[in-house]
Amino acid sequence: MNRSLLVLSLSAVALVACSSGSERRFPLRDPVTRDADLASVYVRCRRVDSKHERGHVTCAPSPYHSSIYWDGVDNLFFRPLSDAFAVRTSGESVNVNSLDEVPDSAWFTNRIAGVTQEQLRLGACKREQLLDPASAADGAWVIDQGKLDGSMPGFRVVVPGKGKYMLKVQSVDDQPERPTAASVIGAAAFWAAGYYATCEQIVWVRPSVFKLTPGLSSRSNFEAEHPFDQERLDALFAKSLKRNGLLRMSASAWISGYAIGPYRYEGTRKDDPNDIVPHEDRRELRGMRVIAAWLGRTDAREVNSFDTWVADDASKPESSPGHVLHYQLDESETLGGNWPWAPPELATRLGVSYAMSPQSIAYDLFSLGVSVRPWEDLELVRGHESFGYYQLEPFDPDGWKNEYPNVAFSRMSERDGAWMARILARFTPELVHTLAVMGDFTDPSQTAYIEQVMEGRLERVLERYLTRLSPIGDLRVEGDRLCGVDLAELRGVREASRFRYAARTTDGVALPVARSPHGGVCVALRHRTGPSYLRVVVDDGVARGKLVAHLYDLGDRGFKLVGLQRPNP
Repeated sequence: MNRSLLVLSLSAVALVACSSGSERRFPLRDPVTRDADLASVYVRCRRVDSKHERGHVTCAPSPYHSSIYWDGVDNLFFRPLSDAFAVRTSGESVNVNSLDEVPDSAWFTNRIAGVTQEQLRLGACKREQLLDPASAADGAWVIDQGKLDGSMPGFRVVVPGKGKYMLKVQSVDDQPERPTAASVIGAAAFWAAGYYATCEQIVWVRPSVFKLTPGLSSRSNFEAEHPFDQERLDALFAKSLKRNGLLRMSASAWISGYAIGPYRYEGTRKDDPNDIVPHEDRRELRGMRVIAAWLGRTDAREVNSFDTWVADDASKPESSPGHVLHYQLDESETLGGNWPWAPPELATRLGVSYAMSPQSIAYDLFSLGVSVRPWEDLELVRGHESFGYYQLEPFDPDGWKNEYPNVAFSRMSERDGAWMARILARFTPELVHTLAVMGDFTDPSQTAYIEQVMEGRLERVLERYLTRLSPIGDLRVEGDRLCGVDLAELRGVREASRFRYAARTTDGVALPVARSPHGGVCVALRHRTGPSYLRVVVDDGVARGKLVAHLYDLGDRGFKLVGLQRPNP
């Protein structure tokens, strides 16, 4: 399908799907399940001066370099001002198909329904990417690059037979074990939910495995670039968390393709012909606010994203044709990451208020500071201080906030949030337990704590987003039945006795409903001699909103599901 037609199709579907009008119709065609942005495209070749070559020829999109300072200032101050005068034509996401879902794309892949515990443990990793430091010879892992951004110190290594990895050092002074655990848990959760994520693993490695290449440099956030020599490496190792003489580190497999920097949460990348949907109107970026709230990813900003150009000819990374893939990067700030440079009173605001909120400042001024803010009484949980303020109380999915405003998060609609909640409902207690164990905590009580908090916060997310719009998903036609799964019942958001199903056509004909274990529900469809277009309304007795399924009665060929609506109650 032509890309422009695809966007028009998805946009029209989004408007139809969010309409409550019973007279709207979906065309007789299959839903869009794969976005055209995964197709190969050509980028105009040009000459540029690179760091190593003058007049270098490239046929890939230009790398974008994000400023950590400007991104914060822009979203805290200038964007709210410009948005006050902006004209918005629609409040809904535009890259949604006729079944109220997001198609597979260069941003997102529908995978959670089939993820097993074993697959979750691997996350984005392939088995051949898993490292075995115990079998590595001394000096076998060559450090060829210092880490040039981020808050956690580290370096890049070349592992024989495996490839390149970014290793981050776990300091004994920096919330011991949490950052490395968060890198693995966060990346696996984002991957399972459908995002492109990095292959992350925790490794325990002896210092003698590394061999340092001379002449390297490194830099972290808010500091100047400096030499990365043996003295600095030894200093890192001296402050690293150790067990039986082994260093605890997180290893991130190098992303393949030609790096073109982070993406922005608004607009499009002008030199990517596939990038035609404004990022702030993409459901997977808007709905990301909900999974970020669950995991406490307050650092969801453009610098923690990553775009890579995947050339059809892998031997020529900057050649065309190819396509861009959009990754989530560095989830080490999840599960209670603090700012080591910030005063404690600022850390308590993470997830509850923006780092600097003009509204909060004005409120404090006019109330003369008498009111008690939600974050002022927060305390660290004794014995679990490593997780900062990642706690069950006072977590509120509606009130959760990023470190500073994220334009896509701010544009999230009820339908966007409900979409992500239907995905997160698939994180069963067994999968949540698997995530907690992947943190490889030395103390089992830390594993138990993080599992308890993750499960508790997830329950609050599901309670909030699966009880307003209809939570019935996975809709399909089975013979003469319309079947699906009520994800609110599956996850026990209410007692099973509270779910009382009823179905009818919009012209008033009642239809039998059969229930099965684990939230299964099927509506018996009836052929009729009248119009072939059929609308079926399904009520589960719990959610305030109902589901409206649009079908064609094709006679001997059965019924065809062509659209879903989740009208506002």
